[in-house]
Amino acid sequence: MQSLTEKEAEDFLEKNKFDIAKRANVKDSKELEKIKIPFPWVMKLSSTKIMHKAKLGGVILNINSLEKAKESFNQLSKIEGFEEVIIQEMLSGEEIVIGIKKTPEFQHVLMFGKGGSKVEQEKDVAFRIFPLKEKDINEIMNDTKFFSNIKNTINIEELTKIIKQTQKLVENYPKISELDINPLMINDKIAKIADARLVFE
Repeated sequence: MQSLTEKEAEDFLEKNKFDIAKRANVKDSKELEKIKIPFPWVMKLSSTKIMHKAKLGGVILNINSLEKAKESFNQLSKIEGFEEVIIQEMLSGEEIVIGIKKTPEFQHVLMFGKGGSKVEQEKDVAFRIFPLKEKDINEIMNDTKFFSNIKNTINIEELTKIIKQTQKLVENYPKISELDINPLMINDKIAKIADARLVFE
């Protein structure tokens, strides 16, 4: 098994034509002054040793100034296992989770549902076995409770495109064991990946 860092996973997805939130990586607080991403920022701990950074306080939102960014860097750098910090544009919209899981029974399975930090508690997700037809994509969306509340405020065409891109990944990289895109930030205009985790066999 090969687990990629968030940066590696996002770089891999970007190479495969997924739209990723603007981001930069820094290992030293002095580098913050060179970042060209407009505020507000999200700052996240990045480490090969840590999988669930949010549970450790490794994600800080709504950073609006360089002074706050330096404070946040200092805070993140004290977490055990710290390697670097990801700085990302802060996006507005709905949070969606899209995942791939390779199973012994069905091979690759798609997961779709309500994203964010409470995925495991809310469990508003649905599953389909690859390959997917157009009707499968429509069904998996409508099998979740939250989707009926957001479907008129998001770009469904863009969301459908991302699910199709996910299917293409499975075809091109059969050794993918797990993929978690969480969250995919989506509104009526854009759909961008704000965090991703990727594991190869």
